[in-house]
Amino acid sequence: MQAPVLVLNEQTQRETGHRAQLTNIAAAKAVSDIIRTTLGPRAMLKMILDASGGIVLTNDGNSILREIDVNHPAAKSIIELSKTQDEEVGDGTTSVSVLAGELLSLSEQFLERNIHPTVIVNGFFQALKDAVAIAEELSMQIDVNKPGELDKVVASCVGTKYVSRYGDLMVKIAIDAVNTVKVEDGDRITADFKNYAKVEKIPGGDLNESKVLSGVMFNKDVVSGTMRRRIENPRIVLLDTPVQYQKGESQTNIELTKGEDFQRLMQLEEEYVQKICDDILKLNPDVVISEKGISDLALHFFSKKNVSCIRRLRKTDNNRVARACGATIVSRTDELKESDVGTGAGLFEVSKIGDEYFTYIVDCKDAKACSIVLRGGSKDVLNEVERNLQDAMCVARNVVIKPTLVCGGGAIEMAISHALMEKSKSIEGVVQQPYQAVAQALEVIPRTLVENCGASVVRVMTALRAKHANGENTTFGVDGMKGEVVDMKTLGLFEPLEVKTQTIKTSVEAAAMLLRIDDVVSGITRKQDPASGPVQHDDDD
Repeated sequence: MQAPVLVLNEQTQRETGHRAQLTNIAAAKAVSDIIRTTLGPRAMLKMILDASGGIVLTNDGNSILREIDVNHPAAKSIIELSKTQDEEVGDGTTSVSVLAGELLSLSEQFLERNIHPTVIVNGFFQALKDAVAIAEELSMQIDVNKPGELDKVVASCVGTKYVSRYGDLMVKIAIDAVNTVKVEDGDRITADFKNYAKVEKIPGGDLNESKVLSGVMFNKDVVSGTMRRRIENPRIVLLDTPVQYQKGESQTNIELTKGEDFQRLMQLEEEYVQKICDDILKLNPDVVISEKGISDLALHFFSKKNVSCIRRLRKTDNNRVARACGATIVSRTDELKESDVGTGAGLFEVSKIGDEYFTYIVDCKDAKACSIVLRGGSKDVLNEVERNLQDAMCVARNVVIKPTLVCGGGAIEMAISHALMEKSKSIEGVVQQPYQAVAQALEVIPRTLVENCGASVVRVMTALRAKHANGENTTFGVDGMKGEVVDMKTLGLFEPLEVKTQTIKTSVEAAAMLLRIDDVVSGITRKQDPASGPVQHDDDD
């Protein structure tokens, strides 16, 4: 009898076939179960200790999974789903993991009946195509310029978050910020709030004091205490070049034979700085802001002309100031012209909050950038409010760009589920069962909403199925606060179509990918670099 041939390293662990698929499904279910309780308006919070010893308090799916350290590759791919969802549409990060976990859980029965994974995947993709078409059929268009229309959608997003008590304020902040940074270029609309709507978190005060500024603020003070800290209708010059003598980039040696040469060298430095200052001062600015340094000599020239200076400002902050006041960031002072000066701001002011100085450039005429000031009791609260606000702004941006909505509260999931069940009757062969599994899996969203608010799951789900049974009451869903079946149009609970279709697409594609894995090899050691020589082993004795 021939001895077995060992191809892989002895330390390598390997799972193949049916066992590998079941292990992947168990790992994905475990991850989705972690965040299942964080879905809906009655969601629980999770407290996570991060690697640096800090505390993360949140019910945002992506924030929770991002902090969890997992070893299993399938669990990592489910965590990636949440990250993808957050980057694409900003909301639905919990739903996508819960739905993917449920799909894999329902797939287990097919694998045990020896249905080939390819057949299951084909059924899933067929159902996905129909589900997206049904969602688009049931969607409705809104006019985002009509007062109150956008508010309802963002309020639905904020309603499931920690800041739901301050819902109206957060909705107003999110919509104001997105409308400020929105740029229309013909038919194309962009709203880059990640770069142009900066959130400034200042501990202390009450959350009700949070607001969107009609301009920008940053944590900087004027360079000298004698400079003006309040200027109305300022003329602002922005630089990304140092206002000081530029030293050689590498080591420079200068040999001097006479004392006068040293004096001349010093004079040349002064003349260079004075020329830069003269180039700037000929435009009569009130404020000069530079991303680099400003020398003491330059400050002397600016102080004589009563010009306020701020130095070493971050590039991102400088870009926001430029968008807010209409200035152009200049790299060479000799190319400065009148059109580069920012005159759009109504007020430049430096204020002290706590121990820190903050510069405000506000009352801008046509600001295309803004700062959001968040006040709150502690850093943990502020961090959670910021996460919730980011989600709200993502939803507002999605609706502004594509103003198509569907009913929330699990209504759209139940409507798609019922429509898929009806459609599955016309499908022949084994594919019908995986197709129906997608319809069953979609029910996990309303079911979880009912579970999380403590209502009777069986009673409420039976009532909801009865409402959707004839295919007419497609707007009925679960009120996550009371656990009752209500018409979402009456309740005013809507969600962007973009978020829902992305959730279904991402979760079905991820489940399909994990089902097609039949071999998991782990414990592979990194190959030794030949240039580094042999590996050194410590002796035990």
